[in-house]
Amino acid sequence: MAPQASAKKRRTPNWRFLTRYGLIAAGVSMVLATAIYAAHRFEKFMIRDARFFLPGPPDYGMESPNLEAVGIKYASRAKVLHVFDQDYGSSVYLLPLAVRRKKLLDIDWVHEASVARIWPNRVFVQVTERTPAAFIKLPAANIGRWALIDEEGMILDPPAKAQFQLPVLNGVSVSESPDKRGTRVRRMQRMMKDLGPLAAKVSEVDVKDLDNLKINEEVQGKMMSLVLGDRNFSSRLRHFLDHYTEIHRKMPQATSFDLRLDDRITALEEGDAR
Repeated sequence: MAPQASAKKRRTPNWRFLTRYGLIAAGVSMVLATAIYAAHRFEKFMIRDARFFLPGPPDYGMESPNLEAVGIKYASRAKVLHVFDQDYGSSVYLLPLAVRRKKLLDIDWVHEASVARIWPNRVFVQVTERTPAAFIKLPAANIGRWALIDEEGMILDPPAKAQFQLPVLNGVSVSESPDKRGTRVRRMQRMMKDLGPLAAKVSEVDVKDLDNLKINEEVQGKMMSLVLGDRNFSSRLRHFLDHYTEIHRKMPQATSFDLRLDDRITALEEGDAR
């Protein structure tokens, strides 16, 4: 009988154990329910309380005093502020930061942007603009128009009344992808860096052939078309400048030269340097 009693005892539920863990589970459920209810109430408070509303402009043509945008120089300030038009009169708690940032990045000249809530009812926008590297000429009906381009190959409209001391970049096509255009721009930049102070008088760079760069540079008051090739840009140009007086004396009408051979300078027929 003793073994049977022992087996029966093992099969009998431990009601004290079950009751204790049942109470724990009920307590946890109550805490979770309370937390969810509190979070819901808090969210409704953040959405509905007027203290968190982003005020709009006080009058037509004015800016909201609670929307601060910095870093804007050449980008359209009106376009930047327009991104937040639908947020006026609503809680900044509802402001979709990632969505607004993406819209800012679609604006011409905007390279990077960040959007931050400042409690209780302010928005701060930080814009980093693109840096133009050169001018390019775009095809247009009847006549071309000028634009700017940065090192990522993004084409930028020249801002009104802004002045840039930049070379003209030839050999870039608007039909190319920004990545390919950016490769050409960065090729020009590496060459200009290699030229150092000699780059100051370079007015045009042709990067149509990435392995055969060409420049237009002013030398003693005359514009020279020079083929520099793919390397040793500084030494080749310096060699030409050091011997230009003698070259000009022998060939006063020559304005195009091939400098790709480091030990010689070859005059080209008109148009051969293109």
